[in-house]
Amino acid sequence: MATQPGVIVGVPICRRTSFVLDIFLANQREIQMAYPECRLVLATDEPDFVEELREQITSHLLRGEVITYVTVKPEGARTRLWSITCGREALRRHVLAKKARFFLSLDADMLFDPSLVAIMKNQIAGFDAVFSGYKVPPCGVMAYGNGCLLMRSEVLNDFAFTCYEFSGGDVIDDSETVDWGLFKCHAKLNKGTFVFAEHYWDRESCYTVEPHPTGWFRILTNNPLFRFMLIQVSILVRHNIARTLQSWIRRIPRAREEVDRLG
Repeated sequence: MATQPGVIVGVPICRRTSFVLDIFLANQREIQMAYPECRLVLATDEPDFVEELREQITSHLLRGEVITYVTVKPEGARTRLWSITCGREALRRHVLAKKARFFLSLDADMLFDPSLVAIMKNQIAGFDAVFSGYKVPPCGVMAYGNGCLLMRSEVLNDFAFTCYEFSGGDVIDDSETVDWGLFKCHAKLNKGTFVFAEHYWDRESCYTVEPHPTGWFRILTNNPLFRFMLIQVSILVRHNIARTLQSWIRRIPRAREEVDRLG
């Protein structure tokens, strides 16, 4: 009888976003050495990239594989977020097909503490999904999204990765709709900054976060009901309200600095 996989680490990837692929895979090797029950799965919609990725997995002595998928998007859609979303959805289906116990969603431009899996599994006790926060380039805003998300396989049956792109060019990506989707299937969520993470925006530059307690403001703004309502209204009005609010909030310190300078 085949052993049920412990943790599948799923990562959508393309050539354009693989600028730190070598150090990302080296980090994955450290993670697998620390937690042997995990397996890496790379998902790409670029058929000519598959063999190179397989060779890289082999050369880094990783337990893993490469899967392919087709990006399906509405007529007139222009952004690359459809490729990312379809990749994560392909990974979700793969995890269910393999009957793995956990799906750890990561981004290929991030590095983590080698004890990542053990830390995240400890934090998911009593929950269906756990997010560890990281800073998003280029603005450095903190986010709790699919770049570091551990989910129990049971919740994957009632959940799907999705995104939205509106005619005016506004978008709601899969790291935002994940809160909305998990709330709809009554999942219990745990959010915090539990793991050291580096998020790269080019070969040399990254934002770093250390584990730290979550402040009251982030607790309030990441409340599952609040996030669900925010995304639901954004979908109805076809405008990403959350990003507008973030933009206003980021302006407050700069406005205070300007008042102090003039005063």
